[in-house]
Amino acid sequence: MVVKRYNKLVRDQIPQIIEKTGKKAIVQKVEGNQYLNLLREKLQEELQEYLESGSIEELADLVEVVYGILAYKNISNCEFEKIRENKNRERGSFKEALMLIEVIEE
Repeated sequence: MVVKRYNKLVRDQIPQIIEKTGKKAIVQKVEGNQYLNLLREKLQEELQEYLESGSIEELADLVEVVYGILAYKNISNCEFEKIRENKNRERGSFKEALMLIEVIEE
């Protein structure tokens, strides 16, 4: 028998997908700070995977984790989008591809 430990947050349907391959998935429901900490770890994992691959699918995974964090914090996607839009209006976006080289203070 081979046992592979993960101890990480997975998408809701992963246990069923694993079991369809004839393997047994042992899962545990988490909540509270443990859930938030696992979401944060998953955010780092997905960011690293995106940085390594540049894959749009990895970017979608990253956004899915962000949605999970928003749900945990009871912030709707609509409310989040309003926050993003306000920040965009106040500070702009990244469309112009500007790199700040230095600031000179006199």
